[in-house]
Order: sequence, then C-alpha cells, then structure tokens
Amino acid sequence: MVLRREPTARQMRLAVELRRLRDAAGLKAREAAALLGVSSVQISHIESGLTGVSEERLRRLASHYACTDDEFIDALVAIATDRTNGWWEEYRGLLPTPFLDLAELDHHASFRREVAILFVPGLLQTEHYARAVFSSRVPELTPDELELRVRHRMARQEIDIPYQVVIHEAALRIRVSDRVASRAQLARLIELSEAEHITLRVIPFDLDGFSRASNTMTYVGGPLPKLDTVVRDAPYGSIFIDSEAQLNAYRTRFRKVESVALAPERSRDFIHKLAKEL
Repeated sequence: MVLRREPTARQMRLAVELRRLRDAAGLKAREAAALLGVSSVQISHIESGLTGVSEERLRRLASHYACTDDEFIDALVAIATDRTNGWWEEYRGLLPTPFLDLAELDHHASFRREVAILFVPGLLQTEHYARAVFSSRVPELTPDELELRVRHRMARQEIDIPYQVVIHEAALRIRVSDRVASRAQLARLIELSEAEHITLRVIPFDLDGFSRASNTMTYVGGPLPKLDTVVRDAPYGSIFIDSEAQLNAYRTRFRKVESVALAPERSRDFIHKLAKEL
C-alpha cells in the first residue's frame, strides 16, 4: 500500500483517536496487530495517518479495544470512509497544507465558536481587509501567493453552520488598512450580525474585570463533543488541539468570555457607533 506523504488534519485525527482507543485498552501495537492479523508496522502506519483503515478493520479494532460507544465508532467510520473531494483541493500544492485543513474542518463542522482580540475573524472579513492582513506578512508574499490566500479565505466564508463569535473592541478599532476599508468592514459585520446562523457579541474596552485579552481562540464542533477541535494560530500555521482536557478548558473559556460580552443587539448598536466615528 502506498503511504501518504502528508496526511490531512482529518486523517490524523482518526489516527490519534484509534491510538487513544488502543492505549485505553492497555494494548501494545504488536498485540493489536496480532488480534487483527496484520503486522505491527501496519498498525503503526494507521496510527500515524500514513495509511487509511477500512470500516471492517476499524470496527474489529474497536471490538478488540472493548469500545462500546457505538455513536463514537460510527463517527470514526464516517471519517475513515469519507471520500469528499472538496473545493479546497484546487489549492493543493499551491497553498500550505494548513489552509486546506482549515477548509476541510469548516466543511465537516457542526458549529463554530470564536473569540477575536486583535483582528476581525477570517470568516467575517471583507476582501479588502483580508488582503491587508495577508499583505502585512513577513516575509512578504508574492502577488500570486497573496491573491491565492485572499481567494481561499473568501471561499471559506461560504458556510452556514451555527456561528457564535465574540470580538474585542480592539479588533474593531485597529485599522489594518485605511479609514474607508475599516468603515466597510464594520458595515460588513453589521450585515452579518443579522444572519440567522451568526451570533455576534462585542467586548468593549470599558468592561470591568476582563482579563482574558490573550484568549483568541477558534472552537469547531465535530459530530460528537469528543471529536471537537480547537484551532490556535502559530508562527508557521495552525495548531489543532483535540485532547479531552484541553477541549473542556476551551469550552469553559468561551463560556466565560461570552458571559461578559454585550448582547447581540447592543453589540450591533456598538458597531454602528464605531462606524459613525470613522
């Protein structure tokens, strides 16, 4: 079997979950391989995302691992047998893999929650705003690289899952470009805040007791809570976080931030007020 050169984040998530099931069962890779009638190398490849696994073998592994969570097993089977060839594939080889992984994550998400401190979230950006953000990258992008990133970001916005977003006033006031672009971006936020699937809240500067200014985060819902994912920005791409303890911590963080943010109607009025000041 040909090994994958670069497994996607979704393929890696399946691999990680299978390894967790084996660890929970207290089995070594060679023991799991013997139960399945394959080599330990094959188990290693499956648990590294280098090769896929059939539904029949996955269900046999789950049985050997004494996993009785049928809903969870079905969700893993759905990942293992998914053959979606999404729109993001046209960018393969043109953009870094994390861009494709984010688009695929969006495609399969059941909901999305986001806290933005310094920049308007990518899914809510105007084309002008997105171009300004990518233009500030160091080292600088070539014109072609810049346009590819902007086009990809605009395409990612075509999702309609429930989306809860909390934006700090800092992100609303920072001008990544000029006054005209900022005004257009605020108008875009007002428009999107009225969409049925989007709930937008604002954290104003004058909020007392807000000590979570560094808690920028993106929380993406999976088919089950244990298959949720947190995305954090890193210098060389995005980091996908999926441990149960970390997921619980980020759920709590979002609830705390959301609880002190302005209500949606007040947030919309707040953005209107900022737009008039420009």
